[in-house]
Amino acid sequence: MRFAVGEEHFERDGRPVRLLSGALHYFRVHEAQWGHRLALLRAMGLNCVETYVPWNLHEPRRGDYRDVGAVGRFLDAAHAAGLMAIVRPGPYICAEWENGGLPSWLTGALGRRVRTADAAFLGPVADWWRVLLPEVAARQCDRGGPVVLVQVENEYGSYGSDTAYLHQLAALIKDLGISVPLCTSDGPEDHMLTGGSVPGLPATVNFGSGAAEAFAVLRRHRPRGPLLCMEFWCGWFAHWGGRTVSRPAAEVAAALREVLECGASVNVYMAHGGTSSGGWAGANRAGERHDGRLLPAVTSYDYGAPVDERGRPTELYRRLREVLAEYAEEPLPAPPDPEPVLAAPAEVALTGWAAPDAVLDALGGPEVRAAVPPTFEELDVDRGLVRYRVAVPGPRRPYELRVVGLRDRAVTLVDGVPGPVLAEEEALLGPVPGPAVVDLWVESLGRVNYGPRLGEPKGITGGVLHERQYLHGVSARGLRLDALDGAAGAAAAAGLPWEAPRPGARGLHRGMVTVPAGGAGDALLELPGWTRGFAWVGGFPLGRYWSAGPQRALCVPGPVLRDGVNEVLVLELEGPGAGGAAGAPRLVP
Repeated sequence: MRFAVGEEHFERDGRPVRLLSGALHYFRVHEAQWGHRLALLRAMGLNCVETYVPWNLHEPRRGDYRDVGAVGRFLDAAHAAGLMAIVRPGPYICAEWENGGLPSWLTGALGRRVRTADAAFLGPVADWWRVLLPEVAARQCDRGGPVVLVQVENEYGSYGSDTAYLHQLAALIKDLGISVPLCTSDGPEDHMLTGGSVPGLPATVNFGSGAAEAFAVLRRHRPRGPLLCMEFWCGWFAHWGGRTVSRPAAEVAAALREVLECGASVNVYMAHGGTSSGGWAGANRAGERHDGRLLPAVTSYDYGAPVDERGRPTELYRRLREVLAEYAEEPLPAPPDPEPVLAAPAEVALTGWAAPDAVLDALGGPEVRAAVPPTFEELDVDRGLVRYRVAVPGPRRPYELRVVGLRDRAVTLVDGVPGPVLAEEEALLGPVPGPAVVDLWVESLGRVNYGPRLGEPKGITGGVLHERQYLHGVSARGLRLDALDGAAGAAAAAGLPWEAPRPGARGLHRGMVTVPAGGAGDALLELPGWTRGFAWVGGFPLGRYWSAGPQRALCVPGPVLRDGVNEVLVLELEGPGAGGAAGAPRLVP
């Protein structure tokens, strides 16, 4: 198949074609469920699927490439489902994903030099793309595959104005074998399109309503060429401590109809959101300039999408299907049967508890001693926590102890006695006399994925002060979340010095849940009375839970569960709140 950019339309084998696409991130959906979700998109009336590629997921450490082949396998699944594909390889993706997809080992070293033509940034990008882009190139439509369009960067006009950077990225993509059309994607504002588009490449715009106005702005920059809304926002994401955002289905359907009546192509974002499992959810900064308090994204990426987090068609699905059917080239197939769900609720029998220090001793990185607190990036911690230990000399009066540059949340202990939980806006521990030993267990709540504070470091980025005096001589030790992933993580956990169960206490909890024969399927993990932490089922990292809401349970993909006994790990970071004791975790349908 030949896919091209015409004067007014996209063209497939010389004939106009409208892209009716839906966003589905392969990395937010269990691979065993890709086929089902893609069939739902096809039955909704879509002829294309779009996905980002998160660099940090596939290269968590420099040169340590992990399962890049998943990109190719997903594109093969899309092709088998009868869908074309749009690929957005970054290097920056936003996507409410940790650090906008950029590896922390790179942003920690470069800071504001990322997303520029600086050779220290472009060099690692080129190394990464030499591994990634062959997976895409081999599946381009001119080679019999589904890929028809590849995006250069992402919403760059919302961030910077280094046009040389965009030109070099486009040239690199072509040099690495991408022959299908390239495009850019930005907000429908003049300064964004000026900063983010590349002469000679189609520019696309992102919005949730007001199609005529948005495309009018685009036409000022691109008088000719196809119209494409690369992100038609049918819903929105949520932050911890905030509320779930929803849009009426009829309103979204009307907004989609307006896009299509403009003669445009569209990518419904998200068609199916899935889950930011494994602690990969990012964060935003409050305020118009995105420089205020941290707003960490919840684990669920349901997004109010027509196919919900658990793969079920919603009322919005039905409404959008009605609109899209009018533009389909052939009758729509029937939606596939639902995936199996857990047959009955099942309680997790807790079998042991390991103290935080014991977990860190067994699974943490090396202890680092330094004059000032090292950051997460300096300790090689992408997702997880760091224990900072500092001595208050004595004798001295009980001066206020203050943490400067806390990112993002710290559980405190003074001489082993629990103190207040600190957040970055209120990092004042209180009066501490000397001598004393202060432990600060600092957790990253997700790196910023959008705006000028992209790539900011995590941990204690300033220092610890007693009165006005810096306390020098800090020991720090990090725990990466992936230390508990998979079979290797389960084996490592098995060797811990387990004590009697203490439901909801700070530390690592181990338990077993039994699923009757034939009863496995999609489920939710509930943790009544637990405060904040992470959970794993069968070695699969479900992600962060937090009693702050609005999310109240973690999605457990059916393929993760098996008939019989399943191991559950829960890393509780804060301990029970004022509400009292925690109950046993449980799986529910």
